[in-house]
Amino acid sequence: MRNIFLTIVLAFIISAMYGQTENLTYKAIADKFEANYNTGKYDSIFAMFSTEMQTALPLDKTTGFLTGLKSQAGQIAKRQFIKYESGTYARYKTNFERALFAVNISVDNNSKINGLFVKPFTEDNLPKLTRNLTKLKLPFKGEWTVIWGGDTKELNYHIESTAQKNAFDIVIKDAKGNSFKTDGLANDDYYAFGQQIFAPCDGEIVLVVDGVKDNMPGEFNPVYIPGNTVIMKTANNEYLFFAHFKQHSIKVTEGQKVHQDDVLGLCGNSGNSSEPHVHFHIQNVENMNIATGVKCYFDSLIVNGQINTDYSPIKKDKIKRG
Repeated sequence: MRNIFLTIVLAFIISAMYGQTENLTYKAIADKFEANYNTGKYDSIFAMFSTEMQTALPLDKTTGFLTGLKSQAGQIAKRQFIKYESGTYARYKTNFERALFAVNISVDNNSKINGLFVKPFTEDNLPKLTRNLTKLKLPFKGEWTVIWGGDTKELNYHIESTAQKNAFDIVIKDAKGNSFKTDGLANDDYYAFGQQIFAPCDGEIVLVVDGVKDNMPGEFNPVYIPGNTVIMKTANNEYLFFAHFKQHSIKVTEGQKVHQDDVLGLCGNSGNSSEPHVHFHIQNVENMNIATGVKCYFDSLIVNGQINTDYSPIKKDKIKRG
């Protein structure tokens, strides 16, 4: 079992193999997979699986995954072979009706599919960044509490997202540990709501989304997950991503040059947000659909009462500017 990738997951490994041509067997299998997918014949796709893959991924799970994929992305409109990866996987740049995905298919000696990976398509030449080079201030004043942040699933649920894997969600809490003043039923009851969000450094505004309504606390907006958004590009080509601003509160425009501590907007509760908070992360390119998250370190800050430099906050840290 360990030698076969049996689970359909949104991941794949980028290799350095280029200039390859598509094997005719792989082409036939990929053509058949596409035809069955577009016509909704998921049982026929299941029949294309190897015995081991069928055991590990039963028909109900296969059908559930493919049904969800079609609901999200639609039918396959165009497919282009790119190269082979990890020895046996053929990588296809696949244009769905509503998304661009890489579909990777592995075929065994019996012409059965023994591996299938699907992920938003990215070019191999995207920038490789592991952390920020630009010195950053915290984007707010006063003491805030990190509710999600760190490198493990326990510390940070964002790690399951390639672009957001190093993201922070941050709120303001009182001495009792509450993020709201009374009952938390209205946005105005939350300490963070309406607080100013500042540019952590100099840079250029490359994306602004405004006009998304703030949610009632406890509700979510799945239509535009980031809600009101600002993306800021640094001189080192790091893309600073701020989400969930208050509706109509953003003070900057696309193309604007900003300086450290310029006001970007006000903290809100728009998008995939259940309460007013700051969502902040760094990514290597502007497009969140193909980006990879970059670990963020702040230059100087007070963490749980102690001065820290070049520090990346984690869950439960109480942080403020140093």
